[in-house]
Amino acid sequence: MTLLNRLNISVPIIQAPMAGVSTPALAAAVSNAGGLGSIGVGATDAAGARAMIAATRALTNRAFNVNLFVHATPTARPAREAAWLDAMQPLFARYNGEPPAALRTIYQSFADDDAMLDMLLDSAPPVVSFHFGLPDTDRIKALKDAGITLLATATNLDEARAIEAAGIDAIVAQGFEAGGHRGMFNPDAPDDKLSTDALTRLLVANCHRPVIAAGGIMDGAGIRAALDLGAIAAQLGTAFIACPESSADAPYRAALASDAAHHTTMTAAISGRPARCLANRFTAWGAGTRANPPDYPIAYDAGKALNAAAKAAGEHGFGAQWAGQGAPLHRPMPAADLLTLLHRESQ
Repeated sequence: MTLLNRLNISVPIIQAPMAGVSTPALAAAVSNAGGLGSIGVGATDAAGARAMIAATRALTNRAFNVNLFVHATPTARPAREAAWLDAMQPLFARYNGEPPAALRTIYQSFADDDAMLDMLLDSAPPVVSFHFGLPDTDRIKALKDAGITLLATATNLDEARAIEAAGIDAIVAQGFEAGGHRGMFNPDAPDDKLSTDALTRLLVANCHRPVIAAGGIMDGAGIRAALDLGAIAAQLGTAFIACPESSADAPYRAALASDAAHHTTMTAAISGRPARCLANRFTAWGAGTRANPPDYPIAYDAGKALNAAAKAAGEHGFGAQWAGQGAPLHRPMPAADLLTLLHRESQ
């Protein structure tokens, strides 16, 4: 039995768990329409994740995915963090805001979060996926013993082989076109910046686990191409941002519909890790600064504070407006309608 059949997924489309955008309503709408909906819980704690899982279960009786961040434990570097805040000081001053006195680790990696593991074992969502790396073998075994299907993101062949060796059920091949955070295990390592097509074919040819293509896929033609390359499904994130069920705010939606969608850029300035988003004031500042951001997600503490100050002053160009290179192809409509359209186009 194939992975999709085991999960009763009739449409080979996965809605990407973009943190800050995906919601229980969005995930449930996609799952109810035959795909695999996703919620991102990496930026919350066990209680918040439990509430999101319960809310999703209240809206669907079909399989859905719960995504976790498995980044390296951040190292506090007071001098580097102070230099980063100093570099951002003129931005805070421009919008009458005060930078944090010190930066915090605003959420834990799943690798360090025992409460999150206990909650997942208790709630046993159908699918759990990992981004930024892999948890240890004991955590993987515990989740698999609970009957949970596991996915993990790879940006190159070495990461994919590590995922396969760990016994993960399927590999998400994240091309450089993808919106949101790069799933690189080591953000300081050289990035080959493989495209979705090249990476998907590379992993299909060299790995024994099923491959899910992700990055820049916005319509049925893109889905069909991914399937023709040997992927079992396509994962789409940016395509769902404009759906009414997403939590994207009005400025985010307006930016997605603007010329900024034609100029997505990769930046580490917002969070401390490379991520693709719509070009805005924050990405422009990040491209010009010579300061090095603190570790992820410590740097995100400063980014969120700056965005809050700017929004209070009526400026919306400092948000984390994640989007992939296919952003201009987005089509605003309810998620179920979009999934039906995508499936029809891919035939």
